[in-house]
Amino acid sequence: MVRSMAKTKTEILKLLYENGDRFLSGQRISELIGCSRTAVWKHIRELNEDGYRIEAVQKKGYQLKDAPEGLNEAALTAGLETETIGQNIYFYETIGSTQKQALRLADEGAEDGTVVITNFQSAGRGRLGNTWQSARGTNVAMSLILRPDLPIEETPQLTLLTAVAVADTIERQAGIHCGIKWPNDILYNGKKLVGILTELQAEATYVKSVVIGIGINVNTDSDAFSGVLLTKATSLKAVTGRTFDLAALVRTFFQTFEDLYRPYLEKGFAIIKPLWESRAVSLGKKIKVRQADGQTIDGVARGINDEGVLMLERADHRLTRVYSADVEWS
Repeated sequence: MVRSMAKTKTEILKLLYENGDRFLSGQRISELIGCSRTAVWKHIRELNEDGYRIEAVQKKGYQLKDAPEGLNEAALTAGLETETIGQNIYFYETIGSTQKQALRLADEGAEDGTVVITNFQSAGRGRLGNTWQSARGTNVAMSLILRPDLPIEETPQLTLLTAVAVADTIERQAGIHCGIKWPNDILYNGKKLVGILTELQAEATYVKSVVIGIGINVNTDSDAFSGVLLTKATSLKAVTGRTFDLAALVRTFFQTFEDLYRPYLEKGFAIIKPLWESRAVSLGKKIKVRQADGQTIDGVARGINDEGVLMLERADHRLTRVYSADVEWS
């Protein structure tokens, strides 16, 4: 019963988001949702108590005027036209790690395109054991569950596809061109805007699921970056001086990702490779590759091959394939 009431409230809120600056009558809401006008009025009252500002005008109905800072499920799905990506959302006001929860849900059978997203995560994880911090209601922290029909060795390509999708999303929403540092960082003027973490669940040669964690620095103030972060990280707000609608940004990502993911599954990595290379910041440059075992390799980044593997030219001109590592400038 409690879950049903919460769902009804979310559906009402979604209708208000979708109607934007238009009033929606209580009668029309009750018809669309399938509940009484009295129930609509009670849910509207609860939403106002939750921090939403919904104007009620006699003979006109209700209009959403303002909402609390951050994300909510209704805003994330209002007007969303994807077929799978983001159509099933687990939203948490607070969570330890979206990645851990997504892995758990994937193991329990969550469907392809399911998203776990939060306003605040206290124990976000990055690649190679690094941590990812996300301030409450200002940034995007989410994990995407995929169930692709792919050989295990091709699943790292999804990290590169995700990087292209995020970079395209940022360009559409913020109007800035970002670079990609292999394999998983989105940079602007050398500073990190986005981190991506891809984890695989598999049995023998069978891919059960791929879970992709994405952290985007969106509305963090520039003065919030201090110490080592001052030279290494930034946010869309720090770069542009603008505050962004988090839900609009996420919805754009859902659509952009799906528009790349579907043709990729049909035609392969060849359609993603040139898109990734056009944004790559390390091609032709001397880099230091730090592998998970702590070993480092120096060389010149010569691009990625048709499988998405980084090709590193050593001092003796031998080409070494790099499958997973952190990259630093030499």
